[in-house]
Amino acid sequence: MRKSTARSRSRVKAFLIIGLCLPVGAVLFLWLLAMPDVSVLHATNPSVTALMEARQAQAEAQGHTIGRHWMWVPLSRISPYLHQAVVAGEDASFFTHEGFDWEGIKDAAQYNLEAGKLKRGGSTITQQLAKNLYLSSERSLLRKAREALITRSLEHHLTKERILELYLNVAEWGEGVYGAEAAARHHFNKSSLDLSADEAAWLAAILPSPRRYDPLRKTTALARRHDRILKRIYREPTQPEQEPEPEPEP
Repeated sequence: MRKSTARSRSRVKAFLIIGLCLPVGAVLFLWLLAMPDVSVLHATNPSVTALMEARQAQAEAQGHTIGRHWMWVPLSRISPYLHQAVVAGEDASFFTHEGFDWEGIKDAAQYNLEAGKLKRGGSTITQQLAKNLYLSSERSLLRKAREALITRSLEHHLTKERILELYLNVAEWGEGVYGAEAAARHHFNKSSLDLSADEAAWLAAILPSPRRYDPLRKTTALARRHDRILKRIYREPTQPEQEPEPEPEP
């Protein structure tokens, strides 16, 4: 009798475990199926981003609307100084990592531990692009997992030059200001191709808090960041030119 009772309990436990795992597995399967197809970005530019939609929703919730200043330009029409400045300021190992800067993540974790709060994220340009294009601003493990999967997919399907082109064209550079071309016109009244090294360093410097420094306010902290980026521009050589890819459809 005891053996029979023990077996029955084991079966009940097994059925309970299976009953719990099946719906969780189904949810995860559906969640994976809903992942965006980033391969289309190889030949097509996005028409809108999750960040743009979120900013618009926030404005409407506060009872006002914001314009959207956004002009897409190919990487070849953006000043090489801005390429360098953004990589130097946001992700120095961009051209060598595969989506994640593990050394940067370790340093950020150590800094946050010492500071006693979350102040640095260690996100790469590819991770920032994934968030900008597809994700909400909520902080959760599921969202971080989704970000990681999208980041790996971006790195798998796209070249580094295309990832940088996408990032420079969708990054937020002020309230309602998106992309390098709109940023250059908004802050310096010129095209992004004509940006000087100094101007490029200022634009890269405001990326972590683009709406805080809109219009550009040269605080002491911002000036220090600008100076560090400018020194890196002059110190580090540009990346070797790659074979140009067919220009994506708008």
